[in-house]
Amino acid sequence: QVQVVESGGGSVQPGGSLRLTCRASGSIFSINATGWYRQAPGKERELVASITSAETTYYADSVKGRFTISRDPDKSTVYLQMNSLKPEDTAVYLCNVELSLMGWGAMDYWGQGNQVTVSS
Repeated sequence: QVQVVESGGGSVQPGGSLRLTCRASGSIFSINATGWYRQAPGKERELVASITSAETTYYADSVKGRFTISRDPDKSTVYLQMNSLKPEDTAVYLCNVELSLMGWGAMDYWGQGNQVTVSS
């Protein structure tokens, strides 16, 4: 009953910008946090940025100062603004939404993934 949909991937030149959007829908009672991950061929999946229900944020060292994560007041839509993109940012980007189970724990839901390619 919960679905995570991503959009905004594409190809850009170095120094360009892209904005990724992640929207969760369905039986959502409470969202603990939303995170953006990326995975390049032959490399481990890594957390790029995350935001909690209290709007505290985290950024990987490699993207600090260039990427910004934010969300709408309804908490179901989260954005990743990516500026000053570099070739090493090339990867499949995936959105993860962690839902609270109201004291019983939490459950993760993943988007389908979107390719971001940075090249000249």
